[in-house]
Amino acid sequence: MADSKKLVKEITSMDEDFAKWYTDVCLKAELIDYASVKGCMIIRPYGYAIWENIQHIMDGMFKETGHENVYMPLFIPESLLQKEKDHVEGFAPEVAWVTHGGDEKLEERLCVRPTSETLFCDHFKNIVHSWRDLPKLYNQWCSVVRWEKTTRPFLRSREFLWQEGHTLHATAEEARSETEQMLNVYARFAEEALAMPVVKGQKTEKERFAGAEATYTIEALMHDGKALQSGTSHYFGDGFSRAFGVQYTDKENKLVYPYQTSWGTTTRLIGAVIMTHGDDNGLVLPPAIAPVQAVIVPIASHKEGVLDKARELRDRLKAVCRIKLDEGEQSPGWKFAEYEMKGVPLRIELGPRDIENNQCVIARRVDGEKITVSLDSIETEIPKLLAEAHNVMYNRALERREKMTYTAKTLDELKEIAETKPGFIKAMWCGDRECEDRLKEVAGVTSRCIPFEQESISDTCVCCGKKADKMLYWGKAY
Repeated sequence: MADSKKLVKEITSMDEDFAKWYTDVCLKAELIDYASVKGCMIIRPYGYAIWENIQHIMDGMFKETGHENVYMPLFIPESLLQKEKDHVEGFAPEVAWVTHGGDEKLEERLCVRPTSETLFCDHFKNIVHSWRDLPKLYNQWCSVVRWEKTTRPFLRSREFLWQEGHTLHATAEEARSETEQMLNVYARFAEEALAMPVVKGQKTEKERFAGAEATYTIEALMHDGKALQSGTSHYFGDGFSRAFGVQYTDKENKLVYPYQTSWGTTTRLIGAVIMTHGDDNGLVLPPAIAPVQAVIVPIASHKEGVLDKARELRDRLKAVCRIKLDEGEQSPGWKFAEYEMKGVPLRIELGPRDIENNQCVIARRVDGEKITVSLDSIETEIPKLLAEAHNVMYNRALERREKMTYTAKTLDELKEIAETKPGFIKAMWCGDRECEDRLKEVAGVTSRCIPFEQESISDTCVCCGKKADKMLYWGKAY
């Protein structure tokens, strides 16, 4: 047991230093390692397996809504990037440039993609000619590069993995519907796969994606009370189509511009899972994305029949979950601590006495509860326990979010909450950019979203006192 205690002690307590706790979990649970390229990370097999599960589930949801996967080049010519003024200005500080190919200087600089709107527009221009060619419903799984000054594993790195959807539609109504549909897909994924409650809403003009007419977001609240933008969906109108000359002939034989959307999520979802569900013993993984959903730890494995029974149990459970049998020589206590750190949802303990009684002991990672289960019914009990673990995680995160969501009617109230109580602050806003900027200056909070589900807290702006009819979520964020 000494080894197991040492393993846990290597993780800083989240109450002592949340940022250090987060980094410790990323490293000790073997999710990442630091790379020799500053600001970049190596995603280790266990971390990448989580991303693969996220990809698999989300990709299925995209395909259910009619989207197809494509792949665009890594490089964007500078002249192409410059075609949409607002877009290029928004990304200019973060762009990485390729200036040489081998020893030769390039005639035109190439941007390493920070996002792919320009590439998709250039492609759409070549393949969309008639109303019969629409809609185009594309998605891309790839990496992008943004030259961030301050980096943190999964949350912000210079290269990260993501998916980016890009669609083209005949009408503004269809495009807006697509934007909202995909935001709802993200919200459903967050809640059903990540056990993470989110607030759905629209970004303010200040926080809008560069070049978009409207940006929608899902916002989650982390364990330390900071918000995390966990997925965004953008309506572009026909602005990009006009900038890139994307036109088609409609049913009246007129040459018109189509309407465009884009939407994306990234590997920061892994960071969101860590900070929403983790504890001082390490990761707590939602069953849907856990690389190993249940691990069998043999007790007294040197005794006759224990390993044989454990292997038999593993083979039986392959049909109902992602199962692992640990036949390693470490002590059971060491293994318990390791799999707690790695967030495995269920631990199955099987020893000679269990075998004699035709049972096993199952420990739930989410709350440490231990249940004795008959080996005859284990195939039906494991899925139930995984579903229960998900529900416990979701309800616990929701309850914490509700406790850490406050309301403010005056600037003094908002400032006091922001200084003393981490979490979301609901407050009215007049719509003036100056008030939004002032709240960041005097209280350190940013607008997270204008939620679709509105409340009337008062009829005046929390900042200036003028008439207000919009309630916003405000908070400090990653």
